[in-house]
Amino acid sequence: MYKAFLVDDEPFILDGLYDAVDWSSYGLELTGRAENGKQALERMKEVPVDILITDITMPVMNGLELISAARQLYPELRIIILSGYNEFDYLKQGMRLGIENYLLKPINFTELTETLQNTVEKLNASASQSLIPAFTDDEIGILRDNILYRWMTGQIAPAELAERARLLGIVFEWPYLLASIVRPDDEDEQMVLELRREIKQRVAADRATVCFTNLEGDIVIVFMGDSPEACKLAALDLLTRLRDELGESYRSRISLGTVKRMGEEQRQSYEQARRAQEYFLMLGRTDIAEYETLIPDRDAQLTQIPVDWSDLGKLMVAKDKENLFTRIEEEFQQAQKQEGVTPALLRSLAIEMMLRLKMELNDLKSAQAMVSGLYKDVFGKAALASDVAELVSLVQEAAGMMIDILGQDDRSPIVKQVLNHIHEFYMEEMSLKSLGRKYNIHPGYLGKLFNKETNETFTDYINKYRVQKAKEMLKETNLKVHEIARGVGYWETGYFHKQFKKYVGISPTDYKGLI
Repeated sequence: MYKAFLVDDEPFILDGLYDAVDWSSYGLELTGRAENGKQALERMKEVPVDILITDITMPVMNGLELISAARQLYPELRIIILSGYNEFDYLKQGMRLGIENYLLKPINFTELTETLQNTVEKLNASASQSLIPAFTDDEIGILRDNILYRWMTGQIAPAELAERARLLGIVFEWPYLLASIVRPDDEDEQMVLELRREIKQRVAADRATVCFTNLEGDIVIVFMGDSPEACKLAALDLLTRLRDELGESYRSRISLGTVKRMGEEQRQSYEQARRAQEYFLMLGRTDIAEYETLIPDRDAQLTQIPVDWSDLGKLMVAKDKENLFTRIEEEFQQAQKQEGVTPALLRSLAIEMMLRLKMELNDLKSAQAMVSGLYKDVFGKAALASDVAELVSLVQEAAGMMIDILGQDDRSPIVKQVLNHIHEFYMEEMSLKSLGRKYNIHPGYLGKLFNKETNETFTDYINKYRVQKAKEMLKETNLKVHEIARGVGYWETGYFHKQFKKYVGISPTDYKGLI
């Protein structure tokens, strides 16, 4: 996202431009504004600027003087001049300074927006010649992960994908692809980072293979080829070598989807690899978990049995055991009424139901660890069962295990209340002192108790939570950065930038630009 700066000695014009133009829709963010050239120049030393939109006649330092000085800071700066004076001398001087357009007041917004669009296109063309100077290695890595994840999950338009792929040197010229997932077992963050780095280095040399980290922290490797056989062979060769060579140094679980055609089907291969991971975890497998081996023709079978998976998940998270058990039984009753139903189909339904319910625990690592061991025996029995009543009983047993584990939260009632308060009112000002007063507990003791039960200080926890919410808003809304800062509870934008960079590694502005 490119940075724009506004300069005009008439405040109502600054306010009007700020509010009347949907800057983000042109790939722009306003990084500042000023009422004279001197003020603008001082500010521009502190903030990045790609496009300067400035009046000509201003006190202290006029627009032409500002442009000359600003060029010393930003040689590639793009300039748009505003002026109430239709004088040829100003126009000639502006042209010598290399301006994009000279707009007369009152401003024609159609002409302004067209000028902005043309200027951004020129900046894009310039950036496409060299991506490296524009981003650090870390930023390029984040951008690459983001683009590949959006491609693999069907969240990016073809035109944007083609442009970003060209900038990043990614080639999608093969007709087939196959997705795999490497999920690190190690909880040591440094070991996980080393594993990701090791795998990405191994993959980097092969143009037909791309690698990225998804939102869950899994390493996704996508193999491309001229035929399904070529994709499968390349995948098994690399994944087997990874498994054997990395060994116990980097403990991980490897799963594989099926070969799909390039285009709209890549998401299916990715989702299959994710499902195989869940199946793989249940069975405790130590080799490569292949979707087509573990779950043969499951997609085709389950399309015959419509199930409201989200409703089942909600009942489990709500710990409503009675209604969940009833719904499980009802789903099997409905399934038996389907034309062409077979025992194999019902077994597949039971296994799918348990997988879906378990995936509701994906954000609760402690619960996952507990449920995996308890679940293993029940899961295996369901795969072999031939009696419908037994299948229903086994699914209910598995669901009951998860609900019981969800209920085994040993946090104190006070910490639960504080966490609930943070999650609901994170956008409001709060402190240990105010929460201690609210829940009738000494703030010092509350801080120690909170740290003991969450392994984080109160300040770190709330900042991380607010930054996570800000990341979601940056992805899902067109709000300006300062509006998002206020929306997640930061009244000082500078402090928000500092906290965001601490937990994400880059500024919110740069993060939004990479999305």
